[in-house]
Amino acid sequence: MRIVILVAAVLALFTQGALAQSGLTKVLEAELSRFAGPGGPYHAGVYVKHLTSGEVAKVHGDETFDSASTIKLAILVMAYQMADQKKLDLNQRYTIKDSDLRTGSGIFQYHDPGLNPTLRDVLLQMVITSDNSATDIMLAKVGGVPAVNAWLKQNGYVTTHLNHSVFTVRRVRYERIDPKYAKLTPEDIYALQTNNIRFTAPRKDLIAQVAADVAAKPNGQQILNMRTLPEDWLAIVTPAKMGKLVEGIETCTLASKPSCDEMKRMMRAQQAGTRKIPHWLSVPVAHKTGENNGVTNDIGMIYAKSGTIVMSIYTNGYTGLTGDADDRLGAVARLVVEYFDGPS
Repeated sequence: MRIVILVAAVLALFTQGALAQSGLTKVLEAELSRFAGPGGPYHAGVYVKHLTSGEVAKVHGDETFDSASTIKLAILVMAYQMADQKKLDLNQRYTIKDSDLRTGSGIFQYHDPGLNPTLRDVLLQMVITSDNSATDIMLAKVGGVPAVNAWLKQNGYVTTHLNHSVFTVRRVRYERIDPKYAKLTPEDIYALQTNNIRFTAPRKDLIAQVAADVAAKPNGQQILNMRTLPEDWLAIVTPAKMGKLVEGIETCTLASKPSCDEMKRMMRAQQAGTRKIPHWLSVPVAHKTGENNGVTNDIGMIYAKSGTIVMSIYTNGYTGLTGDADDRLGAVARLVVEYFDGPS
């Protein structure tokens, strides 16, 4: 009799969990179906795991998306693993050179020459300001694109692939204007995308030539901005696999506890994306954002009252205002927290 009661109780719990998971999935499906701008619906995917209960829900969670800067978390984890193995000293100082500078997000590009941060500081900026200069510095420190892809494969992230460094993802677009631009240096690319006279003045002829070649090429400006093909993306990811990466940081299965604590401290100090996952939440969030034209993403840990929630949400191809697209990510996060914690 006791065995029968125990089996019945287990089956009841299993059924309740399955129904709860189905319920969250339906909530997420309904919300993601509303993701549309002036140009119509756009592609969105989400993965959620409540670490206390083990409940998982996902919508388009195994489909591929443009990672934008969220892939920088893989570089972060690799660096801390190497630090744990004494293969990388994060206290070492690195002098930032002209060839390290990248446009886009980040602050290192605005400093005077010769800035000398520790590698830990470089990683911090890669996370909290999504610094592109910091990203390529640390990408080189962990072994470059091939090493990252080998690490991803060895650790089971088989649907995740780093295509480029920040430098090469920019240069390849100029190569499509004219193959001769395959020889452009990092300083050349930086000069083409900045108003820093220290770089632009010595390259005024190059800048004029590129502008003329872009104007002469059919749809030249569109080619420079093209991100529609997966090979144009910085990296290819799925929400589920990036959620697994975030979970590994939270549970300290990807690095030592002191290293994971440092990574979480960095993610808690995030300076970007306040209108994304954290937007309408009153609980702490540790996260890493990513965005470019038509892309806004956010992944991280929500420290809800009911337990930590891993959340990974990606949107590709949105039109209209970036703020509106970011707000939709925040709305999904609020629904997820209310699902587990109840209305605030």
